[in-house]
Amino acid sequence: MGKKLIRILSIDGGGIRGIVPGKILVALEKKLQVRENNPEARIADYFDLVAGTSTGGILTCILLCPDEKNSLRPKYSAQEAVDLYIKNGNTIFSIPLWQKVKSLTGIIEEKYPSKYIENVLTQYLADLKLSQLVKPCLITAYDFYLREVARATSAAPTYFEVALATSLSGVSYPLIDGGVFANNPALCAFAEATQYFSKEDDKLTASEMFIFSIGTGASNKTYEYNRVKKWGVVEWVKPVLDIMMDGVSKTIDYQLLQIYEAIGLRDQYVRVNPILTEAKSDMDNASPENLKALIADGMENAEKFDEVLDKVVEMLIANK
Repeated sequence: MGKKLIRILSIDGGGIRGIVPGKILVALEKKLQVRENNPEARIADYFDLVAGTSTGGILTCILLCPDEKNSLRPKYSAQEAVDLYIKNGNTIFSIPLWQKVKSLTGIIEEKYPSKYIENVLTQYLADLKLSQLVKPCLITAYDFYLREVARATSAAPTYFEVALATSLSGVSYPLIDGGVFANNPALCAFAEATQYFSKEDDKLTASEMFIFSIGTGASNKTYEYNRVKKWGVVEWVKPVLDIMMDGVSKTIDYQLLQIYEAIGLRDQYVRVNPILTEAKSDMDNASPENLKALIADGMENAEKFDEVLDKVVEMLIANK
């Protein structure tokens, strides 16, 4: 048998849209459980490295969180990871009246108080450290308590205030959402894997990796020329963030696709970017109606990509 491939999972940023890739991972986990005849199988069992940005970074933290009774096993299932958003999304993205007045609805200050997301992350992650996760990971923050990593990677400009994280060595860092430079962290994971899994005389190459990358849903927003041609700073602030994150994700997908096509191993790079048909694409739309729509879109996309997920399962198991 040939050398086993390094299996990489990459999850994009996208705020509350994290529900959509989360539901795809629920479907993937169920397929792995059936295929392996093991109801305790978890996503973390089948990947050597997990990468996530923003909401994908939070999912990464939850999926790799160790169990208190057995630190080598994941604590949460994929469904329990998604439940973080379903149960708490409306609270995280709620704006008290005082905050609306104080921030002018996000114009002069962050839109949402950070205490709500911080409370949820503390509930799930407590005082766990990044080094305690059950598998190696890449999240766009490092060397902190896990809850601070999750808070920093999701500190989207204009949505939440800048995160002030303190490293275990006592140094403080002001950090914002990694989506501003790597909303799709797949290429970052690729680069990290070439270093982390290489030996001095045996450097890891693209041919020795399998990458499964999941987006949070293609944006359904359009910007018509006559509406935007005279926009100024205030009008462009939020759209620019959305466009930048979407553009970065598509660029990374194109680059990785070219890398794997160039070496004739197209099947070792799989990208699933769901289509939102029912849900709004706003990163902070956590209304009860949109939460239901995101769940429905997640389940619909899991069915749409059923054959793709079957192929991913076979690749993961073959390289276990």
